[in-house]
Amino acid sequence: MKEFIAACVQISITPNEVQANIDKGVTWLKKAVAEYDAELVVFPETVTTGYETGLSAEGLWDLVDEAPGQITEKIQKTAQELSVHVVWPSYRRSGERGSVYNSAILIGPDGEIVGIYDKTHPAPWERRDGGGWAEVGTQAEVFETPLGNIGMIICYDGDFPELSRLLAVKGADIIVRASALQRSYDIWYITNCARAYDNHVYVVASNLVGSDACGNYGFGHSMIVTPIAWRLAQARGTEEIIAAKLDPDPLRYITWGSKSLQNFDHLEDRNLELYEEILKEARSRFEPGIRFPRE
Repeated sequence: MKEFIAACVQISITPNEVQANIDKGVTWLKKAVAEYDAELVVFPETVTTGYETGLSAEGLWDLVDEAPGQITEKIQKTAQELSVHVVWPSYRRSGERGSVYNSAILIGPDGEIVGIYDKTHPAPWERRDGGGWAEVGTQAEVFETPLGNIGMIICYDGDFPELSRLLAVKGADIIVRASALQRSYDIWYITNCARAYDNHVYVVASNLVGSDACGNYGFGHSMIVTPIAWRLAQARGTEEIIAAKLDPDPLRYITWGSKSLQNFDHLEDRNLELYEEILKEARSRFEPGIRFPRE
């Protein structure tokens, strides 16, 4: 990993107005590079439409496009013009009508798509097999870039320690979390810091602000967290950009501002034999207020 500046673009969207949101994304991408010298710019989850669109899976499929395609074309062109890496999240078509993924698309400084991550833990009401609109992603890869090794997760994915751990084991230096999170700030803060600290990775977490088509309200507060769980940058609850310089040697000291050397490694120090039973189905001993049955 090299030293570079990462930025979160925290914007509101016009619900279901894909081209208007893309044009806004281009404007804010240029702003992030011009004002912050960002080399990695991360946008929030479902930035082309908003999280809940009020549409069926088929209607959402009609609204968006494949990637590469119209949902990425202008952002790819701008990334190339600015020579910057961009994480551009959007619903995207995949296969037959009605097959839609909630995706994060990593675009390189040459304008080409480096990789696509499809949300592997859609919320229960979001999953198509639970009556929702999004397919379940099946892969979580780490993408090598000149900046460092980047893994991507989306919103609810951040509640699952196993997913971020998998990306760390695969060599991630940075985990990007694109979100339209509507729960409490405390959950947002705790999970971002925990995933960074658990795995000794940077977490660059961009959260949507404002309403979607169904009246859900994103509260923003995007943040950039170090591998020792220190927030380098913190947004407010409004449209804005945050940015921070990521140090390629962030684990030397045990905490921020200290010269006491770090003396443990959460990956190397794992007791692997203990975890054999973790990969089995389970339920909380406490019943949620509502469950969404799966087909």
